[in-house]
Amino acid sequence: MYDLETRKRARALVAEGRSLNSVSKQLGVSRAAIRNWLVRLEPLPYAPRRGQCVRCRPQPGQPAAPESYAYLFGLYLGDGCVSRQHRDNYSLRIICADAWPGLIEDCADAVRAVLPEGRVGRVQRQGCVAVTCWSAHWPCLLPQHGPGPKHERPMALEPWQQSVVDAHPWPFIRGLIHSDGCRITNWTVRTIAGVAKRYEYPRYFFTNASSDIIRLFCDTLDRVGVEWKPGGQRTRLAKNISIARRASVALMDVHVGPKY
Repeated sequence: MYDLETRKRARALVAEGRSLNSVSKQLGVSRAAIRNWLVRLEPLPYAPRRGQCVRCRPQPGQPAAPESYAYLFGLYLGDGCVSRQHRDNYSLRIICADAWPGLIEDCADAVRAVLPEGRVGRVQRQGCVAVTCWSAHWPCLLPQHGPGPKHERPMALEPWQQSVVDAHPWPFIRGLIHSDGCRITNWTVRTIAGVAKRYEYPRYFFTNASSDIIRLFCDTLDRVGVEWKPGGQRTRLAKNISIARRASVALMDVHVGPKY
């Protein structure tokens, strides 16, 4: 419906710092159409604004609040994605189930701690909330981002990310469990001296289709002394890790605990 010149004009006005609303009124074009043009026209190279991110400075440093970063990184590997919106702006989305309001708050707090200048939003969906934040610097902070499912691309850590996880292994494990894991209570009935008794025992599970993410989870468990074993696979690609030893479950309860 609109010629190429109108599309380029809209893009140029947004590049000058104009809001989508003002450009929409000036050109008589809907904001949805302008947003679509920003994505579909020829791609622009990623060029983060210098001085706003500890990773894209001439001398990169670790993220602010590394403990919160370790937790957020675990959430991202499980239920997060980074998508390019327009120009050099990216959106981080972490999907959290409505059943765990405490997890949603922890996720939002972690995003604020890692990117204090970012604005954290929440988008209600059926059965879940997407915790969102826009920034040009998510590719700096989460270099694992890319097109397609995570299990179809490498999930290797950058050296600086590995140092954060090594220094804060429990927040990283907690983020992974809060995204793709759970704590459940199994039970069984045993008959002793003619009396049937019910026994309950808790355990943790973690399931992810990416062998790289499974490896990161298990390597970190080894580092903190938690015993684990592979569980049954629900699908051909899914991989399930079980933590059932009493001492290991007790250690997980101290540092991770159930979702809430």
